[in-house]
Formats: sequence, C-alpha cells, structure tokens
Amino acid sequence: MLAPVTHILPLTTVRRERLLPVPGHLIARMEQKVAPLDVVADANFGQEHILFDVAQLLHVTPEVAKNMIQCKVGDTVAASQVIAQNKGLIPQVVKAPSPGKVILVGGGQVLLEIGETTIELHAGMPGVVTRLIAERGVEITFSGALVQGVWGNGRVDTGLILPLMEKPEDSLTSAMMDVSQRGSIILAGYCNDPAALQTAAELPARGLVLGSISPVLLPQAAQLPFPVMVIDGFVQNPLNSTAYKLLTTNAKREVTINAEAFDRYSGTRPELFISLPVTQEPPATREVETFAPNQSVRLVRAPHAGAVGTLLNLRPGQSVMPSGLRVPAAEVKLDSGEQVIVPLANLEVLG
Repeated sequence: MLAPVTHILPLTTVRRERLLPVPGHLIARMEQKVAPLDVVADANFGQEHILFDVAQLLHVTPEVAKNMIQCKVGDTVAASQVIAQNKGLIPQVVKAPSPGKVILVGGGQVLLEIGETTIELHAGMPGVVTRLIAERGVEITFSGALVQGVWGNGRVDTGLILPLMEKPEDSLTSAMMDVSQRGSIILAGYCNDPAALQTAAELPARGLVLGSISPVLLPQAAQLPFPVMVIDGFVQNPLNSTAYKLLTTNAKREVTINAEAFDRYSGTRPELFISLPVTQEPPATREVETFAPNQSVRLVRAPHAGAVGTLLNLRPGQSVMPSGLRVPAAEVKLDSGEQVIVPLANLEVLG
C-alpha cells in the first residue's frame, strides 16, 4: 500500500516549482542563486472585468453591433473613451467607465479589464534556479535540511531559529519571551495561549514554529505579520521526536519558513529550510513510499494523533479494529515504548 510522506530530513535535495497564477515575465536567470524574498517573476493583471453587451445596449443584433465596436483586443482605453457607437438619427454611445484594456471582442460584446495591478512571485526558499518555465515561473533547487508541517499562515521569512523549549512537551507562554528573542524565529511545542502569540508579534519575532496549536488560535495566528508553521497538528501532543532533534541541534542557525497552506491536491505545504554546506548533491525527496518494516511513521488520528514510532510489521490480510471495521493495519512501536495496532490509513511515513 502506498504511504503519504512527510519530510523531516537532516540532508536532502528539494526541487520546487514557483509559478505565477497568470502569464507574466521572468526576472530570474538560469543558475542564479536566490534568497527566499527575491522576486523571480512578475505579472500584470486587471483587478476587475466589465462585460459590455453592445448589442443589447444599443438595441441591435450582434452582427450589426460588430460594426459599431470601435476597439480591438489589446487596445488600451481611457476613461470615457467611446467603445461603441450607433451613428443613427439619435446617436448612442457606450463608454469605458475608467482606464482599462480590451481583452475580448466578439458576439456583439466587449470585455474590459480595469485597474491593473502587479503580482510579484518570490522565490520562497533559498537555492539555485535550475529551470525556467516560460511566462509562468521557475524551478528552484535547494540542498540542506527540510521540515514539513501541516498548517501555515501563508507568509515567508528568514531568521535565526531559537528554541524556547527544554523538552518536546513544553508549551509556549508569553512569560517565556523577552526582548532577547526580537528578530528571531521562535521554536516551541504546544500553544494555547493567545497572549503568547500577541507577545511574539510585539517583540517582534521573525517567525514562529510550533509543534501543535489549539484550533481556537488559528484565526489569530493567520493574522500575524510573520510566518507561523505548525508541524504536527491541533491537539496537545509533544513535538515529534524527529523534528525536535533536527531543529534543536540546529539552534541559532539561519532558517527559512515558507508557511504555504497545506493542499494535498497541489502538493504545497508549509516547509522549513536550513541551508547546509554540501560537497555533492544529496538524494532528492520522494513524495510517495510503500509501507515497510523499520520505517519511521507518524499517527495522524486519535487516540495517538501526532505520536511517532517505528513500523514493526504489516499484519497479513485485514485486522478488526475496536470500531468493528476490518482494515489493512500495521504494528507500530511508539517512541513512548507502547506497541499499538494502527490502520494503514492512519499512518504517514516520516522520511
């Protein structure tokens, strides 16, 4: 059975496509070294689209309206400029309400794009541009440590990571923070204290990496001016041991958080990158694995949601769960020492 994979790796190669939502033009060059906040591409697009049904407005057929339209695709029009005109005894005109660009003409109709704005596409991670994608973006390749999470607030930044925890089960409180953490990326375990998030914003911090967070605090975390990344979930569990060891051993090292929203369909998810010196390119990440003994796994549903352990063996056939369901399952030894039988659907591979 194929297994979903969450990457928590001390050394790997990551390739990510960074794409504009609409066609634009590229700024980055091949083999260019980029920082997370570098702009690699941009695009202009209209904030609003207005459809003028010229045939209906001038009370004529679409075929007749075609000869009355005085603009073509690609034209830039000024405010109050005539788009179409009926030159009869009583002239009638259709005017643009504000400056814009004609993007479609046909069937007696004109589609106008109003209020141009610019989108800037940031690299979102440190690395090297290894592929240019015409009019849409770039592929960036990174080598170093990678930690993936389950929730992010959509922001990106870079800073020195500073653990505010002595044990994986420690919770974050406002009393733990002071001016010495200003400008750092704070690493903590569980957070259910709204005052802690407010204090982090007032310092201000450059980012916040949490093992887990109370779901009640998600709206507040989404509004913070720096990236917030949750690694394990939304119930009070210790930060998983694999991530704890990797992040605490890299304390005070510069890291990048790209707190993108988790989307299983597009493959995007919040990620933390730690650039490390390498003499040769390490193995690339694998997005899918097959369940096998000795894998490090994480349980994703209650009663052990967020717990990490080792897959001992796959049970033959189907196993009967306490709910009465018969499902493919595995025996897992948790880091706590407890041995449990878990449906494969409730497991993900860490690697």
